Amino acid sequence: MWESFGFEFVNFYFIPGLVLGCIYALGAIGITLTFGILRFANFAHGEIMMTSAYLTWEFKILLTATFGVLVHPLIGAIPASICAILLALLVDRFFYKPFRNSPTIMIVIASFGMMLIIRSLVQVVWGPNQITFVKGIAKPNAHVRDFTSSFDMMLLVPNKHFLILLGTIIIMVLFNYLLSSTKIGKGMRAVSDNPDLAKVSGIDVENIIKATWVVGGFCAAAAGVFLAMDTQFVESTMGFRMLLPMFAAAILGGIGRPFGAVVGGLIIGMAEELSAYPWFGDGPVISPGYKSGVAFSIMVLMLIVRPSGLFRGKVF
Repeated sequence: MWESFGFEFVNFYFIPGLVLGCIYALGAIGITLTFGILRFANFAHGEIMMTSAYLTWEFKILLTATFGVLVHPLIGAIPASICAILLALLVDRFFYKPFRNSPTIMIVIASFGMMLIIRSLVQVVWGPNQITFVKGIAKPNAHVRDFTSSFDMMLLVPNKHFLILLGTIIIMVLFNYLLSSTKIGKGMRAVSDNPDLAKVSGIDVENIIKATWVVGGFCAAAAGVFLAMDTQFVESTMGFRMLLPMFAAAILGGIGRPFGAVVGGLIIGMAEELSAYPWFGDGPVISPGYKSGVAFSIMVLMLIVRPSGLFRGKVF
């Protein structure tokens, strides 16, 4: 059974779908937090992801040249994440904050403009062409392969996928602690539920907004770096291509529900990859070139059937 079905399904469809779902989940967290607390769709979120990937590549090269040894991208991701957080805070301070008391459409248009500005600046600095993020062939993790082989079910999990899955789990644990056990996290939930009541209760809404951009920027940076590790290249349109599935994940889980965004991201990622599996016959159910249509279909269906999402998020 494993030889005829499980090996191909798990190693070439299920695990890649899980990895893609983790990337979508991390990206969707920032979108749903922004939507839930600031009440607008941030179209520049994908560009922060993309910029983080480019900065990670740049820091990786710089650190490798400085220390004379090949530095792993995750090391370069540390200063890149700090830059992504600063970028998110600066964009909010100078481009979003002036429109907070204006009609929502104005701040949405501002975010769309920021998306184009950031992408253009990246193209000026690094050029419009693809850049190889990590060279070489992705090798399976030897420990996972040897351990699962003893149970007659060999898992060929590339090292990059192992690190992405492990990194996502660590971030989710820290994120859960932040929301459930810290003053900032409780304040974020309060502002998301009722900002006016939260302000009257003595919560510093401005600090909560800054914390939202810090968390959103960090998760965007992680998603961008993990995407670059997975595809092994970076390009200036990678963030824009991620917007639709990330918005679909946020809507599927429920706007303003961070853990709903995680579940939604995993579902969207798995659905995209499994849609290309040959469930009937030898050919894929949906051509891999049309996988993005799966996310769009799920998003539209959820908006029609249950606009509040799986976890009963906000409906504006």
